Amino acid sequence: MSTALRWTVAVVAAIALVLGIAGAAIVPLLRSLQDGGSASYSLPAPQEGSQEPPAPELARFYQQELDWSACEDAWCATLTVPLDYADPAGETIELALLSEPATGDRQGALVVNPGGPGAPGTDYAASADQAFGEPLRESFDVVGFDPRGTGESAPVDCLSDADLDAYIAGDPNPDTPAEAAEAAVAGERFVHGCARHSGALVDHVSTVETVRDLDVLRAALGEDALDYYGASYGTKIGATYADLFPERAGQLVLDGALDPSLSSRETSLEQAAGFETALRSYVEWCLAEDDCPLEGSVDEGLQQIRDLMDSVDAEPLPTSGSRELEGGNAFYGLVTPLYAQQSWPALTIALEEAFDGDGTTLLALSDIYSSRGATGYKDNSSEAIRVISCLDDPWAIPPRQVPAQVPDFERASPTFGDVFAWSLTACRGFPGKAAEPPPEVTGAGAPPVLVVGTTRDPATPYQWAEALADQLESGVLLTRDGDGHTGYGMGNACVDVTIEDFLIDGVVPDDGLRC
Repeated sequence: MSTALRWTVAVVAAIALVLGIAGAAIVPLLRSLQDGGSASYSLPAPQEGSQEPPAPELARFYQQELDWSACEDAWCATLTVPLDYADPAGETIELALLSEPATGDRQGALVVNPGGPGAPGTDYAASADQAFGEPLRESFDVVGFDPRGTGESAPVDCLSDADLDAYIAGDPNPDTPAEAAEAAVAGERFVHGCARHSGALVDHVSTVETVRDLDVLRAALGEDALDYYGASYGTKIGATYADLFPERAGQLVLDGALDPSLSSRETSLEQAAGFETALRSYVEWCLAEDDCPLEGSVDEGLQQIRDLMDSVDAEPLPTSGSRELEGGNAFYGLVTPLYAQQSWPALTIALEEAFDGDGTTLLALSDIYSSRGATGYKDNSSEAIRVISCLDDPWAIPPRQVPAQVPDFERASPTFGDVFAWSLTACRGFPGKAAEPPPEVTGAGAPPVLVVGTTRDPATPYQWAEALADQLESGVLLTRDGDGHTGYGMGNACVDVTIEDFLIDGVVPDDGLRC
């Protein structure tokens, strides 16, 4: 199980499309240049000293000039970086960039990342009019990049689309020896496929290397300091940047924070509890609605959902298409709408259909999670998430050790615990070896870093934001009391204004502000 599914704006928009209640797709259709977009795009002269490399052999990367070209109403370019920073004279790779120019008085570039790991940052920037408020869009060019190994930036590849379908649909909590053996084979096929199809790239898509790319991007944009908004896994990128390049850190916002000090087991255990909390909140809300397919108390409603998941595991449900709803899809279809309270009505419809024997909407929600379209996968996020995560932390246990872990996980989450316990095997046999280990994050020397946490966040539990704010020497905690993943743009004006004032004017809120 990943540390994040997808950036919240995309989930809400895509779910709306599935239900036919909005015309937005997962990446909103861009307006054309003929509709009044800019006819040209160029950056101002680089700020003094902005392109000075940290080492002389990196000068050609830090001093490169980006060649922007029109792509619908945005502007696209590529950034050249070394595959291996230990060998800057060796092989290079190209990273995809997309910029939405400032609509008002430009004060600089705001680099954004939606998380994942594996979600394309270019898509995030392309959706700036939905993801970011008008004050930010007026003041900044919103610049997204596909991190190395993702999207259009030297994407890693592990499985064919057909094999990836089977892998995602597979039983996420095998409960017989035969099912466990089948899951182990599927996992081995995945990691071996990464090595076979991606070659040396599997050693060079770590978070640390992405952060080094981020500093090259800052220099190529001509910015003396990096202004950055990172959501979910994007907070790990931002926190690592504050640690490796504190003198280049500008206004950094880390929203839906990860706790980089946790072990893989601790991360999975606490995330399982986070999803249980989110599902309980949903069930409580649903039972108060007239059209809720659940009955009785909150605990009884939760049990009805567990029974449904068990029944799908035993016998897949038909859908309106050619694919069935299998156990893995049912799990992802259940958790995806928990990322935003606006998506809870979609889960109600999906559950009502599933109780009636129709898995169509749950499968559609699962496809949003995996970025699967009608004819195949829109990007490689379902593969990149595992490669990046395992390269950062390859720890894993063999399948025979999972049963001993299940009781702890089921205490944390009666609904999801066994699935998260089995996720501890995900990196078993992973062939990659990181060129540089992740640092112990402190951000010593960085200016104030704004860390945002939501009290009932399913994917990045609130205590992770508290922990990251403590670990960063200049961390400042902002709390949103609410449901859903991340804080910005979730309907809380206090949070939105605080983040915008910080990014635009450098106004640092009181540490511990609650909204």
